[in-house]
Amino acid sequence: MKRALLRGSAKRSSRLLALLIGVLALAAYPVLSDNLYVQNMLILTFILAIGASGWNIMGGYAGYISLGSSLFTGLGAYTAGILVADFGVPPFIGCLVGGVTAGVAAALLSLVTRRTRGMYFVIVTFAALQLFGLIARNWKSVTGGSSGLAMPLPMWNIAYQDWPFYYSLLVVLLAAIAVSVLIRRSKLGTGLFAIKDDEDKASGIGINAAAYKMIAFVLGSIFIGVAGGIYAYYISFITPAGMFDIVASVLMVLAALLGGRGTIWGPVLGAFIIEPLSELTTTSFGGPNAGSFRLLFFAGILVLVVLFLPKGLIPSISEALHNTARMGALRIARGSSSSGASARTQVAGERGASAMAGDALKVSGLTKSFGGVKAVNDVSLRVGAGSVTGLIGPNGSGKTTLFNLIDGTVTPKAGTVALAGTSIERASRARRAHAGLARTYQLPRLFDSLSVIENVVAPERRFSLTRLFLPRMSGDERDQALDVLAQFGLAGFADISPSDLSYGQRKLVELAQILSLDPVLVMLDEPAAGISPALTERLTAIIRNLNGQGIAILLVEHDLAFIAELCDNVFVMADGEVVAEGTVAELTGNAVVVDAYLGEPAALGIGKVKS
Repeated sequence: MKRALLRGSAKRSSRLLALLIGVLALAAYPVLSDNLYVQNMLILTFILAIGASGWNIMGGYAGYISLGSSLFTGLGAYTAGILVADFGVPPFIGCLVGGVTAGVAAALLSLVTRRTRGMYFVIVTFAALQLFGLIARNWKSVTGGSSGLAMPLPMWNIAYQDWPFYYSLLVVLLAAIAVSVLIRRSKLGTGLFAIKDDEDKASGIGINAAAYKMIAFVLGSIFIGVAGGIYAYYISFITPAGMFDIVASVLMVLAALLGGRGTIWGPVLGAFIIEPLSELTTTSFGGPNAGSFRLLFFAGILVLVVLFLPKGLIPSISEALHNTARMGALRIARGSSSSGASARTQVAGERGASAMAGDALKVSGLTKSFGGVKAVNDVSLRVGAGSVTGLIGPNGSGKTTLFNLIDGTVTPKAGTVALAGTSIERASRARRAHAGLARTYQLPRLFDSLSVIENVVAPERRFSLTRLFLPRMSGDERDQALDVLAQFGLAGFADISPSDLSYGQRKLVELAQILSLDPVLVMLDEPAAGISPALTERLTAIIRNLNGQGIAILLVEHDLAFIAELCDNVFVMADGEVVAEGTVAELTGNAVVVDAYLGEPAALGIGKVKS
């Protein structure tokens, strides 16, 4: 362990030293060389690196691909241009205001795109780029239209060449990288990566996806807007075609993808590769169709990167270098983790310990149809506080749909849902999680971009802006998560990706994850399906322990012996309706239940009744 810590410290020191050398070399170049061509190349590279880093906060961390990032370049440029040309504002102050304008536009655009995902988000952002370009071309009294807008020429001594542009962009680039690092290492970053992996699941553990995405979009766009303002001052003349340029957006995306989307340095590395290629195409492609040729050229490179280097350079190289170490760590984790760990997991907080009276969950008249099929029809049920309630029924009876209605995944046509006496049917999924509703899935859904322990601490009991920028995991949070994992027999896997775990282990990690919400009610969707008998016994002990701490449990399971051993009361569903209710002993001979399962009483598989 000590050697590993020393190696990690040495690696961090080496990275910091390399970073310092690189920054000093870039800072010293204009002083040591008067080559204006190379200075121009570096200035344009800085602009692209800033754009790619800003894009990466939304496109890399949160997984939302945008083809409209040059919209913020244009807004920053025109804001600075108008302020400087018409109002005499100092140019670099105008550039900062341009960044603010871009941030405001991103916030407004995020309100429009909050319900769009995948290709729909791409289309909306591209349409926004085209719309603002059209406005700039036609609002001639303000923007100058297609005739362009002139910026005043720099007034500093010619001996300084382009130093003010060079150093201001270098500072903005370093600031963009610093913010990327801050986000990556904060709870905001944890939430963004969770959104990228599984946005619906992220909402289900209390992450306010809309707020997270807006913050990411705004932060990234501010830097792009500032860079756009400086670029406008640098070239001294701006036009709609040059500022609201789809090729510029493609280059930002390509730089991030080539270097490594979702990494800190990938967009910067990609920019230092792509910008020289961009300069080459600018000088090589001429004529009226030059722009189309450049777009096709870089679109072709983008396709090649997606097909043959989908993770980007930095992740691919890192994976190749560390694959042996990863396999070694996985072997150690398997050897150190106990298969018979204690199930005495202490997780209940104030809500679980205090909610010992009344109903943890009350569902009344829930109805949901898909087309002409009533998946859930006027379902009502109660889960008593501190109880274990079963929900059984054949496949297609509506059990999972009912779970989806309760946790907010699906909106009901009619009916009410109350958690611990509070109505939640109109609340978002995140707010239901904040209220103490937690749920697992038939197939475990974990965030593979995060480690096991990061998955456990990812849930949020409440939304707070100040909390978002705290370190992604405090020492206390890590200790608490390790304690829970240890009692689940998984402490050795804490720093492993969930993708390296077995199916049963992933189920246990998902259960450990939702317990971080301090739930009033835990809904388990077929927790024993597909796992070994030994793991089933451990899961049974865990559920009993949680119930003993005051946590109410609603359990869907086809293993009726498992249901019989755990549940106080059982509801039976068939054809979207609750057809029976009672103890397992009472339901064993119920003709309606037997008919629902199309079998004899013995075929229900109920071998023993909870004593």
